[in-house]
Amino acid sequence: MGRLSGKVAIISGAASGIGRAGAKLFAAEGASVVAMDLGAGVEETVREIHAAGGKAVYLIGDAGHEDDVANWVETARSEFGGLDVAWANAGLLTGASGVRPFLEQMPEDWAQVLRVNLIGPFLMIKHAAPLMTAKGKGSIICTASVAGLRFGAGPAPYAASKAGVINLAQTACQELAGAGVRVNAICPGLIETGMTRPLYEHARAKGTEGKIGRINPLQRGGEPMEIANAALFLASEESSYVNGQVIVVDGGLSSSHPVAGRGSDGARAF
Repeated sequence: MGRLSGKVAIISGAASGIGRAGAKLFAAEGASVVAMDLGAGVEETVREIHAAGGKAVYLIGDAGHEDDVANWVETARSEFGGLDVAWANAGLLTGASGVRPFLEQMPEDWAQVLRVNLIGPFLMIKHAAPLMTAKGKGSIICTASVAGLRFGAGPAPYAASKAGVINLAQTACQELAGAGVRVNAICPGLIETGMTRPLYEHARAKGTEGKIGRINPLQRGGEPMEIANAALFLASEESSYVNGQVIVVDGGLSSSHPVAGRGSDGARAF
């Protein structure tokens, strides 16, 4: 028996990276998966699930558009009979204007990032919770970021949106008190995904790939499956008493304030 045997899960941002890893893992653990993304790569995600003997369907849609999110939830009900797990994973790093200095950022870029990164998870909770409440049980997972904990891990609109996601998970678990529905967030550190690919490709071109992630205690970047494993825990019955929490998966990056490098004796100079 898989850890998600008999459960139905929906995952946004499933075309690549963390979402694809999560969709494949959830299916391998017995879940019927509704995989969503704006990118056509979500079709390949579902093909890989089918090839491995799993159950999944895909939908193309925008995580920040309410009609699309409502359709995803309805598809879970109509295709698989209900909903047990909803993972709001889709996100944007920047708006259309890309990365700009703080005082040159455009309101429309902030609006675009907040719509997908923060309003998107709210919409997932809004539409997923009623199906879960009806059966008295369910798990909702939101992908936040270490950028939402403090400065230094992403552009300002992205960081602000992810800080909002952390508070949203805490607020939603209280708003759903008594419903049996758990809401938690995951804060990934630096993970190689489509979002961070330019950073990795730039480092590889310069021959400095080995320096990626060196500022965290594990001294490496993370893999999408390492985040998917955390989400699997939150989706499963193993986390039945975990609610309103933020699980940080960052190699230890956020365990410290910025300090100088280690000296020859291994001690840090403050």
